[in-house]
Amino acid sequence: MSHHIVDIIDLCHTYADGTEALRGVSFRITHGESVAVIGANGAGKSTLLLHLNGYLTATSGAIRIGDFPLTKGTLPEIRRTVGMVFHDPDDQLFMPTVFEDVAFGPLNLGLMGADVDQRVEDALERVGAAHLRTRPPYRLSGGEKKRVAIATVLAMAPDILVMDEPTSGIDPYGRRQLIKIIKEFTHTKIFTSHDLDMVLELCPRTIILHRGLIAADGPTEEVFLNTALLAQCHLEQPLSMHGCLLCHRKGKEAAA
Repeated sequence: MSHHIVDIIDLCHTYADGTEALRGVSFRITHGESVAVIGANGAGKSTLLLHLNGYLTATSGAIRIGDFPLTKGTLPEIRRTVGMVFHDPDDQLFMPTVFEDVAFGPLNLGLMGADVDQRVEDALERVGAAHLRTRPPYRLSGGEKKRVAIATVLAMAPDILVMDEPTSGIDPYGRRQLIKIIKEFTHTKIFTSHDLDMVLELCPRTIILHRGLIAADGPTEEVFLNTALLAQCHLEQPLSMHGCLLCHRKGKEAAA
């Protein structure tokens, strides 16, 4: 199962304008782990994820996906292994219909006919979007686009699922559906999110990025209990860790 392992080794990325987005990031994610990468805006989260299947090229450092170092030569194999769901689904949807968008990946894997149809139907069913199969993507709502974008990746049957802010633009019902999808994906999962309650529910391990560096990497509950660290990284505890606001108010009233 080594192909499910992600190794990041002293990864640095500097944009053309001189912005240092990543400044020596190193970690290992093993088979079956569910890991959140969190941080304030500009911490380097999206930049990091875009390196995992070669959408960005590192300034220095190295990435290994299982037995393969990430290079131009290994990129096709790595992109079959690592499925990436972008923050903005419009970056992922470009075909005339939803069916064609979801079929694009399996067709590029060399599948044909009924095999492609089955992959598409299964993926759309998993995200609750089977009824959208004939619709053009530009006619979808933001939440529908997000679900279809996830289906395009699930149809590829990746070993590693990478998602950048998967709940953004999704209503509460869609959020619960998405959490169910992520729970059902039994291989390696890595995602960024400002939805820290979802992180608490889904990820035993959390990595905090702060100004392009790893500020913490450990058990999620321990990370979220370190309020001083969270404040330093411009983060707050998940709402579910704050206790019941109504009970808090009643306690203050009784004390008065």
